[in-house]
Amino acid sequence: MTASMGSTPNRLSFEDLKGNAHRHRRERGVRYALTLAGLTSLVISALIVGSLVKEAWTFISEVEWASLWTTGWFPRDGFYDIKTLMVATLIVTGLAMVIAGPLGFAVAVYLSEYAKPEVRRVLKPTIEILAGIPSVVIGFFALTFISPNIIQNLNANAPLSNLAAAGLGVGMLTIPLVASISEDAMRSVPRELREASAGLGAHKATTTMRIVVPAAISGLVAAFIVSVSRAIGETMVVFIAAGGGGQASFTTDPFEPGMTMTAAMASLASGTDAVVGEGLTFQSLFFVGLLLFTITFGLNIIGDRFVRRVRQKY
Repeated sequence: MTASMGSTPNRLSFEDLKGNAHRHRRERGVRYALTLAGLTSLVISALIVGSLVKEAWTFISEVEWASLWTTGWFPRDGFYDIKTLMVATLIVTGLAMVIAGPLGFAVAVYLSEYAKPEVRRVLKPTIEILAGIPSVVIGFFALTFISPNIIQNLNANAPLSNLAAAGLGVGMLTIPLVASISEDAMRSVPRELREASAGLGAHKATTTMRIVVPAAISGLVAAFIVSVSRAIGETMVVFIAAGGGGQASFTTDPFEPGMTMTAAMASLASGTDAVVGEGLTFQSLFFVGLLLFTITFGLNIIGDRFVRRVRQKY
């Protein structure tokens, strides 16, 4: 008490509160670097979209519109049947989600609600390894194993390259994505909801399907939308297994060869030097790319709005 009364207490000045000048300079440098990184990503995205729109507009302004609705995709002959690519893309994507949706969801439910911690620590990384397998490997697997051993057993008249084999291959590639995102969404549901349900006498399955799944619906929908976009944008599996070969006739039969939008772009890009001077063949690549970008962008917007509408915060 005497010491405090006999001495003047130390007072902090404004300069003391400003902190270390070197630290402030370092923090400003980090902020500027992060801002530059964000702006760079925006610029790159704008350049990509700009290049698509520029070449696609050349195609749109010069093409004969009758050539966009014919009997097949034969770009070097001036036939750019869009429905051939769209229907093939829908077939492959639909088959992929029929495989990846239920299997991925089942894996997510098991990992989130039933697996023991030690099992989950081993099983989840193992499943995610599948996502790291190059898509070209999955494409060859679909061509050399899925098609002769599964598809041709279902339809003996199916050729080795067909849309069904490509769809199953893309489904295999999409399973880890569905499982990982769905499992993260379900594990984010508070444990108190599960305990309250169990306290009311609900079984594990009832708690999972009536409490956990509805509470995680926004994340589950996001997983589905992301997986659909991934399936639509897959290139190498369909390029190898679907058997378009640079051109394709219109078909709605999954046991027939076909060409998706991404495979059409890959087949044209692989021969760019040969097609630059062939009418609008080169520009059709950008037109298909713009359509693909519009579809995936629209799916993301729809998914984002749905997630915002049904999201539950705890």
